Amino acid sequence: MFEQVLAAKKRLNSHANKTPVLTSQTLNTLLGAEVFFKCENFQKIGAFKFRGAFNCISQLSAQEKKRGIIAFSSGNHAQAVALVGNMLGIKTTIVMPNNAPKIKLAATKGYGAKVVIYNTETEIREEVTAAIQQQHGYSLIAPFDNKHVIAGQGTAALELFEKITDLDMLLVPCGGGGLLSGSAISAKSINPNCQVIGIEPEQADDATQSFYSGKLHSIPNPKTIADGTRTTSLGHLTFPLIQKYVDAMKTVSEQAIIEAVKFHMLRMKIVVEPSGALGLAALLSHSVKAQGKIGVIISGGNIDPATLVQILENKI
Repeated sequence: MFEQVLAAKKRLNSHANKTPVLTSQTLNTLLGAEVFFKCENFQKIGAFKFRGAFNCISQLSAQEKKRGIIAFSSGNHAQAVALVGNMLGIKTTIVMPNNAPKIKLAATKGYGAKVVIYNTETEIREEVTAAIQQQHGYSLIAPFDNKHVIAGQGTAALELFEKITDLDMLLVPCGGGGLLSGSAISAKSINPNCQVIGIEPEQADDATQSFYSGKLHSIPNPKTIADGTRTTSLGHLTFPLIQKYVDAMKTVSEQAIIEAVKFHMLRMKIVVEPSGALGLAALLSHSVKAQGKIGVIISGGNIDPATLVQILENKI
């Protein structure tokens, strides 16, 4: 599988941003460790999802591209598929929930995709998507349970390890597990001694339950501020990969996520969405004990402005 990550890196070379790795002396002093943030909030569309979307869509056949593509997402995957579709001249349809952040909804439409809204209380996004897909013959671009998507997401960690090879630990946000499984493959292939830990919100801990029970758990429409982790469950591809390559899963409270978003903004001067702040939340709340050299994947920065204001004004 690591060979597929390396191939994805070549495919992405002239298309994806080489995102920066940032540090905070204040944080290092506070934790007594060295923390290196791989900032995918500076990736195209403001999140790591561009990597997997481009790696997957660019490999479709000419006929598949001609028919068009479809995806379902709360936001970042939606934007990524929409942008790649725009770049490659492919008709794109995105199925999004009625509670998707306005900034992500607007960006998806701005990239030229047709957006279909579904009601999270009464409809299941996979069923809505399948009906449209069957009617038009579109190719489904899965948000995480696709080998090409997983390989693309793994290039973020690959770039981090190319800069800092001797990481003791890698913390990665987990929703459907595409970023976590791809990152873990890269980490273990380059530095087998690096401990890979997936981070989830306490209120959306289906992957943590699955990891420790060995059985796939699901939580429909979890109530968490980290909208990028509101997936129902891990995928049939990502679950076994996480079981094989990931060392541990940890969870963080909603308040810990909020404090991490504030730290990123006020101390590091970067905008990070709640899902992207999970790694820092785990360190600040001591859900993960900080020691040695720690890599943290910041998955994205697409936070709704109103939510950010509420967080900064302590109204959440």
